[in-house]
Amino acid sequence: MAGVSRAATPQRLKQTYTNEARRLASRSMTGLTPTALTVSGVLLCIAGGVAVHFQYRNHLLYYWLGAALFVVGSVLDILDGALARAGGKATPFGAFIDSTTDRIGEAFMLGSIGLVFAGEGNETALAFAFAAVAGSFLVSYTRARAEALGLKGDVGFGSRAERVVVITGGLVLAPWGALQWAIYLLAATAWITVFQRIWSVRSQLQARG
Repeated sequence: MAGVSRAATPQRLKQTYTNEARRLASRSMTGLTPTALTVSGVLLCIAGGVAVHFQYRNHLLYYWLGAALFVVGSVLDILDGALARAGGKATPFGAFIDSTTDRIGEAFMLGSIGLVFAGEGNETALAFAFAAVAGSFLVSYTRARAEALGLKGDVGFGSRAERVVVITGGLVLAPWGALQWAIYLLAATAWITVFQRIWSVRSQLQARG
């Protein structure tokens, strides 16, 4: 039992800080609609991807601009669901659109980063960028499928918030060559989380008998 408790502690901490951050943010955004947050978030993430594409003009300026736009857009996109629930405006279609736009913004940024690697002739990093896109999509898909079966699907530390932190950190440090290492880390944690969720679903189904 002690081992189970230790394993559950990081998950509880993650859930606590995520819920608290969303609660405080939703309080500070009164007057905004969830739809406005969703649209603004995805547009900012796309703009961040475009900025990263022009990094060859000025590494520091465009990488940092891309990072700033991406992190603000991602925060808005993460918080739109919390705002909808806090205001009693949550709907199944709104949740569907929220999940879809999450994927658009992240895929656009990772695609732009992949183009940077392609332009540099860094085929290894480009392959990991593809792996990161696939892994990120599967992290969300495995959660959705688990919850459709009535199971817990949010295990692991490669969820959306953690991926945003890794990508943003990689962009901030990109002028010093750290972007490829951030993508290596992102791909690894995403795929580990996918397998964690598969194993968790299997265990839960076995427990059901």
